This record gives sequence, C-alpha cells and structure tokens, in this order.
Amino acid sequence: MSAELVEIGDTPNKKPSNSRASMNAKKPSSPKPTPGMPSLISADVVITGSVVAESEIQFDGSLEGDIRAKGLVIGEHATVKGEVVSERVKVSGTVEGSIRARQVELAASANVKGDILHKALSIETGARFDGNCRHSDDPLAESGRVKKPSPAPRVVTSAPEKSASAEAPAEAPAEESSGDEGKDGEKSGAFLSRIGKAELR
Repeated sequence: MSAELVEIGDTPNKKPSNSRASMNAKKPSSPKPTPGMPSLISADVVITGSVVAESEIQFDGSLEGDIRAKGLVIGEHATVKGEVVSERVKVSGTVEGSIRARQVELAASANVKGDILHKALSIETGARFDGNCRHSDDPLAESGRVKKPSPAPRVVTSAPEKSASAEAPAEAPAEESSGDEGKDGEKSGAFLSRIGKAELR
C-alpha cells in the first residue's frame, strides 16, 4: 500500500479545485426518502380521503375513505370507513367497509362491518364481524365486493285443472243391509253410548 503523507504547508500533488469538485460530486444533491419505512398515524389525526402507502402503516386515527398499504395495523381506537386493501392486515379497531388482503387477522377488540376477501383469515375470540367472507388465491386482484351465492333455481310447475267429475271420487253403491247388520248396528250404538257415559263420569 502506498500512502502519501501531507504535512501542513506542503502542496498536494492534485489541484485543490479538482479535489473539491470530486468531493462535491460524491455528495447527493438532495436526500431522498427511503422507501419501505413504516409510518405511524396517531389517534388525534382525522383524515377525509384516500391513503396510499408502499410501506407499512400503524393507523390509530380516524379515516373516511379507502386505505391501501403493503402492511396495515388498525389500532384498537382507530376507525376506518372505507375499503381496506393490503398484503397483511391486523384489525383491532373498527372497520366499516370491505377488506381485501392476503392475510387478515381480527383481534379480540375488532369490530368489522363489511365483506372480507382473503387468502388466510384468523379471528380471535371476542371479535365482532358482520358480513360475508370468501377465500381467494389473489384477493388484491379481485373487486372488493364479495359475491353472494345465487340461490338454486326453483322449477314451478302448474298441474292442469281437473274437472269436477275427475276430482270427485266415484261413490260405491250402497249395499243393502241384511237383518244381521241391523243387530250389529244396534250393538255398536249401545257400545258408543257406554263410552260416552264413561267419559262423562
């Protein structure tokens, strides 16, 4: 390794103007924000409109609009009235709208009123969910509304009207009673009268 020592007062081999120019060229002109940094939206923030982020968001405020992020945590006191779209969503607060995510987790304090389109879903005991949920291999590519299954078609047939002669069964001709049947009729009448008396008692 060849290192050049420069003492105070000595003139370096390179011109100072060139060295300064090379040092300035290495410095970035303006610092750029690093993508992927998580964002925190505190509880006192109220947003009306859509929120879009390429990174993860911890949302504790109130939002009237849609929110889309790579990863999303909706805090216990947070309220979202709109569609939620993300790779991973953990809901501990209130969501009034549809959720589309590959991984959806509803904590015990969650209150969701809307449809969920998911690839993986976990619901803790105590979570409140009022809506429909459906599995999808790619929920981010589909629309937010969960299609309700269509009812099975019912076939209604009307029977042809029958005439009065067809509806009324043919009556069998009355057989002539013999003398023996008259005795049986008297016996059955006496038997029925005895049953009536027994029930009255």
